[in-house]
Amino acid sequence: MGCVIQSVLTVILSVELIIGNLGNGFIVVVNCMDWIKRRKITSVEQILTALAISRIGVLWLVLLSWWISVLYPTLRIPGKIFRVVYISLRVSSHFSFWFATCLGIFYFLKIANFSNSVFLYLKWRVKKVVSVTLLVSLVLLFINLIQMNIYIDIWIDGSKRNMSYNSSSWNYVQFYKVVLFTNSMFMFVPFTVSLATFLLLIISLRKHLKRMQHKAKGSRDASTTAHVKALQTVIAFLLLYSVYFVSFLLQVWSFELLEKSPIVLFVWATKIVFPSGHSYVLILGNCKLRQTFLSLLWWLSCRSKDARPKSGP
Repeated sequence: MGCVIQSVLTVILSVELIIGNLGNGFIVVVNCMDWIKRRKITSVEQILTALAISRIGVLWLVLLSWWISVLYPTLRIPGKIFRVVYISLRVSSHFSFWFATCLGIFYFLKIANFSNSVFLYLKWRVKKVVSVTLLVSLVLLFINLIQMNIYIDIWIDGSKRNMSYNSSSWNYVQFYKVVLFTNSMFMFVPFTVSLATFLLLIISLRKHLKRMQHKAKGSRDASTTAHVKALQTVIAFLLLYSVYFVSFLLQVWSFELLEKSPIVLFVWATKIVFPSGHSYVLILGNCKLRQTFLSLLWWLSCRSKDARPKSGP
């Protein structure tokens, strides 16, 4: 039974990795081709492209981590390999979260309507707000990487001093719990910012609908449509982010169980839903990407029909 579950989870994880790379690669290719053709790229396209590239990095590093876990038992991973792979994965994940957060901030400032002077000041400087947000995220990343390097050094030194399996295993469990808990705290910052933009968008939509009450029932103006689309995108992001965050916390609370291969695969499969699935939410939520995606599907369906052998008379 355990082998069957492990095989099913392996297939699911493999499919998620393939789907995620295809979706994020599609975003990068379409935006880059449009950039080359038009000689310009919008702010949203810049954020989407950077987000997709960071998530491609996350997916490939997850695949690399998976291979390393198969080649090396947990306590026999060389320190240099562990440091490079883990920090690279942390950097890619960091930018994946923060570019998605910047996208939510951009939509919020462009779509929401408030008369507050501070909001209006930020609204007219949306590009600077996004740039400052990324700079703040770089500061947080720098602090996080310093902490990670300290933890890794302590774990490697402790493993060298205590060569017995039991003591090394205990050191690794303690090390990984501290690392996961620390990273979850840094991940909570962009999640909180995204949640705040979501709540403010709801407030803005509510105020806008009140102003539209004197118009005919059932009418929907451009601002209302923009609010709804932005809310749909942010809701999907928050739901997928929540799944990722919960799986991350489960690693902290039940790390001893993660030595079992099926549980490891289940945790990875749950976490990969976020970078893989969210790319398709972004494609469907963007007019240009959605039209190109539907055109591609139509072309593929026509090609498959043409490739079918014709029956004889």
